[in-house]
Order: sequence, then C-alpha cells, then structure tokens
Amino acid sequence: MRGWLIVLLMLPLPAAAFTARNGMEVAQVGATGIAVAFRSGRADTDYWCAAGDYAQRVLNQPVGTRLWRASPKPREAGAGILFTLDPAERAEGAGLSQFGAGPQDGAISVGAAVSGHCRVIVPLWRD
Repeated sequence: MRGWLIVLLMLPLPAAAFTARNGMEVAQVGATGIAVAFRSGRADTDYWCAAGDYAQRVLNQPVGTRLWRASPKPREAGAGILFTLDPAERAEGAGLSQFGAGPQDGAISVGAAVSGHCRVIVPLWRD
C-alpha cells in the first residue's frame, strides 16, 4: 500500500491543488490523507505547516485535530510527504519528536502545525 503512495507523491499535483500559506502545494488523498508535494530546499517542518494549513482552511478541522505523518522515514529524494488525520494510517516512528505533556504518538495538533511551523516565505523580487 505504501509503495503507491510514494509514487503518488513523486508526481506533480493537479492544477487545482491548494497552495498553503508557505507556498507549498497540497492535495487531498482519500478521506483522511493530505499529500504535500516535494519542494526543494524545504525542511520537514514546512511540510507539517502545509498539511496543517490545508486541514484547517480547506477541511475546516478544529485546531485540536491530530495530524500524523503517513509516509515512512526516510523520505525518498524528490518525494513529497503524505499526512493523515486517521491514527490507523500513521507511519510508525515517522512523527515529530515531542517533549512535555500530552500524547506521545508522533502527532501534533493542526493548530500546533500552523502556529509552530508556518513561516511566511517572502519572494525576492528583482526590478
């Protein structure tokens, strides 16, 4: 099952894909899957931001909704990352390291993904 997900994430997303606040392209996969397309030079946290932004603004999920990584680590070169809102679809050991109180299941809330990992990418314009 995971093999076709990796192939899917290596393909360009359709023109109707959502552009997250950090400029990354996101599309829905099935009922609970969120595919974030590969973007060169981006950190894993940028992918979490894009998935959280999609869940919040497109899927209208509340900020407390849990978000898991469904793609296993390590990510193949040139491949995007698949996320899920369903804990049964999560990839074991592929979540974020967490410290402190709360569930230690590799997930973060949609609100934490957006507020903690979204940074605005300001394009450099040339005149």
